[in-house]
Amino acid sequence: MKKQRVDKRRILLFLPLLVFLFSAVAFYAMGWGKAEKTAVDVPAKGINTNLPDAQFKTEQPTDKMDIYKLTESDSAASNGIEAVAGRLGFTPSEDPQTKQINERLAAINREINNPVAPSKSYEEIIKRTASGSADAPLSKDVARLESLMKNMQSSGGDDPEMAQLNSLMDKIMAVQNPELVRQQSQKAVPVDTDSLFKTIPAVIATNQKAVQGSVVELRLLDSIRLNGQLIPKGHAVFGLAEFSNQRLNLQIKNIRLGTSVIPVSLTVFDKRDAMQGINAPEVLLTDAINEGSSDAIGRIGLMGIDQSLTTQIAGAGIDAAKSLFTKRIKRVKQKLKAGYPLLLRDNSKKLK
Repeated sequence: MKKQRVDKRRILLFLPLLVFLFSAVAFYAMGWGKAEKTAVDVPAKGINTNLPDAQFKTEQPTDKMDIYKLTESDSAASNGIEAVAGRLGFTPSEDPQTKQINERLAAINREINNPVAPSKSYEEIIKRTASGSADAPLSKDVARLESLMKNMQSSGGDDPEMAQLNSLMDKIMAVQNPELVRQQSQKAVPVDTDSLFKTIPAVIATNQKAVQGSVVELRLLDSIRLNGQLIPKGHAVFGLAEFSNQRLNLQIKNIRLGTSVIPVSLTVFDKRDAMQGINAPEVLLTDAINEGSSDAIGRIGLMGIDQSLTTQIAGAGIDAAKSLFTKRIKRVKQKLKAGYPLLLRDNSKKLK
């Protein structure tokens, strides 16, 4: 009896161990406790019967065509609103000022796109615009722009946008017609009568003798600006001498300033009598002497000597000497003293 109890206790002691072992074997056989294998997608053979679900997304327009399509899709609603507004009497109208600005911009674009025409004088442009024979599109655009400007001025109030457009139009006209802008700027600047008749004081530089075609040196007593160049005081200028009616005329065509040659047009006046040219009283005396000397030389001959070969040779030499001496006598001279006062007039200044 006691032994049976001991055996029973032993069996009960080892029974949980046996149950655990059998349970572990059963779990392993059923596949529990093993690491899951990564599923590998094997492409199915034949026709794929699985289709993706539909996905509805709101897409934003990415280009002009998408925007046009979106606008066309909403045209029904917009047409309905416009129809109702029209029946109620609310018809949309464009602002007249906006319309004028758009027309001005269109005219500027046309002016920019037009090819650049050669520079023309102000008178030619006015004549062609009046006759309408040439540059018809340009004249029409200009006339239209002028009418728009008059309308804007008559309406009252200064519009900054229109002012900017006007300045832009003026710049375009200046680029296409630089000659016209230059003439308008010259007419806009009034000429001062004092500066118009003002002369440049000068003197004879050194003692010299002037003959026909010789160069006479002068010296300026004041600085002057000619053709945009400043000629300093004391600068030497040169002119060609030409005798006419007991006057020595000097014409100054060029002035050297450093390595530059400035084209000018200066006329010399005598400061003492304010007449053109320098007083040359010696010319009359020289003419009288020349006439007498020429007559005296002409009367020299060899008529009383035998016409031998030696005489003919001597006669030829005398004729040559007569010709040379006559030319030297007829050459008019005028002495010029240093410091003789003169006045130089700028011929480029004209009364407008």
